[in-house]
Amino acid sequence: MLSRTADHLFWMARYTERAENTARMLDVNVQTSMLPQSDAENAQGWRAMLGISELQQAFDQKYQTLEGRAVIDFMVRDPANPSSIVACLTEARENARAVRGTLTTEVWEIQNQTWLDMQQHLKGELLETDPSKFFEWVKYRSHLSRGVTVGTMLRDEAVHFIRLGTFLERADNTARILDVKFHGGGAELAGDTMTQRDFYYWGALLRSVSGFEIYRKVYRDVITPARIAELLMLRSDMPRSLLACMDEVLLNLRAVHNEVSADTERYAGRLHAQLQFGKIEDLLAEGLHDALTTFLADINQLGNRISRDFLVPLAA
Repeated sequence: MLSRTADHLFWMARYTERAENTARMLDVNVQTSMLPQSDAENAQGWRAMLGISELQQAFDQKYQTLEGRAVIDFMVRDPANPSSIVACLTEARENARAVRGTLTTEVWEIQNQTWLDMQQHLKGELLETDPSKFFEWVKYRSHLSRGVTVGTMLRDEAVHFIRLGTFLERADNTARILDVKFHGGGAELAGDTMTQRDFYYWGALLRSVSGFEIYRKVYRDVITPARIAELLMLRSDMPRSLLACMDEVLLNLRAVHNEVSADTERYAGRLHAQLQFGKIEDLLAEGLHDALTTFLADINQLGNRISRDFLVPLAA
């Protein structure tokens, strides 16, 4: 497969997944912002989300004050923000259009119709009146894109590069969603004592990654931060966990192996082994925020290596 074709497929999948995960992260903050709290606590939650998304500086340059509505506008509508939902779904469609001949008709039509429907949603009042419903729509379209891809495309290199992009992006975003609570080291997981606000926060976070029912099925007990961290990082049977994502990254990376990719496969294998054989107690001792920061740096480096070995290299 041509590097440019693989690049478009990889980034089509990454942008689709990024839009979904931006919606998930925003939905956590929308839900928790409705809990009883001071204005300072509310602003801290939105600032943490911008911080772990590495968008604090860009936001401050455009907005005078930090308010939930302004953050939602910046993270949903702003085409100048490369991580906004508008920018992600636009880029996903453009990458799909560039390789339309490689995709099935159904996959292309999902990408194109999602972009068209987004324009209509943003012209209406849904985002202002019921942002959670809009975020659910974004998640649904992402689910639809993945399902149609798996259900209609030949299981060749094209699908492997799409899956690589999906799960690399998902690993990055699951780590960021979990780290919202621990950005700046302001919270610990060592104890199981939680305030009522903490309980509702962690419940919202589990729902944001479609993990609330899974948590109840696995642990059959009260929600504790340590178990949530274990579920979202170390369990391979949790679809959005870091380990489950790395399972898929390693599988698809091996499927597209070429003569220069052995070192990248070893690098991915090391990250996978750290999660596969890791223990939650060791992560707690290290500090969850530090562990997630290290993982985010490693997953970014893995993405750069994949680009170097298979895709159009990123500009220096």
